[in-house]
Amino acid sequence: MKKLILYYSRTGRTKHIAEIISKKLSCDIEEIIDLKGRSGIIGFLRGGNAARKGELTELNKFMKNPKDYELIIIGTPIWGGKMPPAIKTFLMEFKDKLDKVAFFCTQGGWNGGSTLFQIMQEVSGKTPIATLEIGRKELKEKSYDDKITDYISQLEK
Repeated sequence: MKKLILYYSRTGRTKHIAEIISKKLSCDIEEIIDLKGRSGIIGFLRGGNAARKGELTELNKFMKNPKDYELIIIGTPIWGGKMPPAIKTFLMEFKDKLDKVAFFCTQGGWNGGSTLFQIMQEVSGKTPIATLEIGRKELKEKSYDDKITDYISQLEK
């Protein structure tokens, strides 16, 4: 099965996990780039507010065509219990072009992945074949290897 990891990462944490998964699966990877500035404290505050409001954004053009892949693995941080505008925009724009999906998230707060995954499922109209949530403590201690291994085994079924 041809797989592509698409991820959005403001701080680099989600990117790090996406790269680990890509290496273990030997699959393609591409960053979802939000054309609105989200860096620094002002970007953080504006981004969180946009996520809470459910706003969309403008995305950079993709180098890889998601339609060319049988499985799209989507990685995202959680912003205030919501998905970032870049992920919502991607899901809205490509939902009719996606075959199978899997989701993963990173978060600095407490839990919330299952709620986020439910929202992502509703927006995309796709039930994920697997989900992975990496929390604050696991990110800090880099104690996520077993969870990633379990996630990859679900993706390879």
